Amino acid sequence: MATMDLMNKALAAAADSDVPLTVDLVHELIEPGEIAEPLGIAEVAELLDISAHTLRYYERCGLIEVDRDGLDHRSYDNVAVRRLVFLTRMRLSGMPMRDLQHYVELVDGGEHTVPERLDMLVEHRDTVRRRIRELQLSLVATEYKIATYGGTTGP
Repeated sequence: MATMDLMNKALAAAADSDVPLTVDLVHELIEPGEIAEPLGIAEVAELLDISAHTLRYYERCGLIEVDRDGLDHRSYDNVAVRRLVFLTRMRLSGMPMRDLQHYVELVDGGEHTVPERLDMLVEHRDTVRRRIRELQLSLVATEYKIATYGGTTGP
């Protein structure tokens, strides 16, 4: 699902049913579901609304390992697509590549790394929350100027 489609679907679900944007709602929206057969690079790029170049870059950086079919084409299974969904959402939220690389190393390192992964995600969450507050302040300043020039502000 394309990133903008995901955002629109999440916002519509929250607006239509008075359901707050929660972890459960977002999980339901971003879970790719079972993929009947592995997908090629073009299909995954379209599904996630990213370029094939980005997918190859993530592979070169060690963020994802992708199986190859008999013709040596990339073959993305459920596990690879789920990881890519997570990676693209973290990149969208501003997580730096070096942090993603470290996070993936920790995941691949096993269960004993869970506390460090949790610390990383809590820190990232706090950074995202701060950025949201900064954006809200910027929105208020923009609406102030719109009103100053005689325009109307939105809801």
